[in-house]
Amino acid sequence: MGHTVGVLLDRKIFMGISKGKTGNEKLSLYNQVAKQHNLTPFYTSLHQIGITTAQGYIYTKNKYKFVRRPIPKVTHNRAMTLSPFLKRKLKQLSKNSFIFNRQNRYDKYYIYKLLHQNIHLRDYLPVSLKYSEKVLKSAMAAYQSLFIKPTNDSIGNGIMKLTKQLSGKWLLFWKKGKQTLLSAKRAVSVIQKVVGKRTYMIQETIALATYKGRPYDLRVSVQRGTSGRWQVTGVVGKVASAGRHVTNVAKGGKVRRTEVLFKNNRFNFETMMNDIRRASISIMNDLSGKLPHLADVGLDIGIDHRGHIKLIEVNGRDQRYSFKKAKMSATFYRTYETPLQYAKYLLQQAQSSKS
Repeated sequence: MGHTVGVLLDRKIFMGISKGKTGNEKLSLYNQVAKQHNLTPFYTSLHQIGITTAQGYIYTKNKYKFVRRPIPKVTHNRAMTLSPFLKRKLKQLSKNSFIFNRQNRYDKYYIYKLLHQNIHLRDYLPVSLKYSEKVLKSAMAAYQSLFIKPTNDSIGNGIMKLTKQLSGKWLLFWKKGKQTLLSAKRAVSVIQKVVGKRTYMIQETIALATYKGRPYDLRVSVQRGTSGRWQVTGVVGKVASAGRHVTNVAKGGKVRRTEVLFKNNRFNFETMMNDIRRASISIMNDLSGKLPHLADVGLDIGIDHRGHIKLIEVNGRDQRYSFKKAKMSATFYRTYETPLQYAKYLLQQAQSSKS
């Protein structure tokens, strides 16, 4: 049976286990990995957690069995815990289990500020500002193109792009590839209306490298594994769909392998990959020193026309399906394997500290 590792899932996904419907979470890969590494995944959700025991599923004899178990010593968090109830349950669970990726949704502007403290990382950061009407006006005076994005949303929701035209007017891109040409004053009032009372940030637009005339960025899976150190598990490109201002796959972006993209831009493949690895690991070494328990993230990284690397954002719960869509099945498998190797490393550390 081996060591038991908790895998904490959203309630909806947990409820789908018995029906074989777990969305983007490919539990079969966790099962495969576990068999290879002599581990037993215990799939649970916060609604199933008691004081010292929890209910959940284990995979045995080719089927899922619903059981009650003592709370595992280590838990890999794949759940979003945004409500006060779930936050309380997570805190309760953390008393009996070391939860990695315990918090997996962070305010984007907060992440920017944390990284900006490190002088060595500033070259990787596009200029980012906390949104206010006044700040937007001064940013429009300083930059030709800007992104206005919610600091707490994911999959590209709510992101607007503003680009100055030769006429002096501004082109505003927003939902579903909708574009409107506006005067500066009108653009500010439209954006202000969309933002309302929510928290947004303003980010200078990176002149992203393009593929067939469309901008692309990269999803970089950065995880802790066997040694407890950060590693880059995989890199895949996301190309914006026609007329879109975001590359998110959930918004119609197309995945492409980096070999194809870099060749198209005449970037040296080895050099580029080394630079991406170095940047990603430096960013995560810095961030994990400030935010405890991080172990499994997806970085969105942009490359400009000259091959300079810019961090677009940090995703605390990487959905990993871009690798599957790019038919990078070995990499996709490794994105499931690495966190379980890290769980095993943590269990071994705990054991050796006892002996």
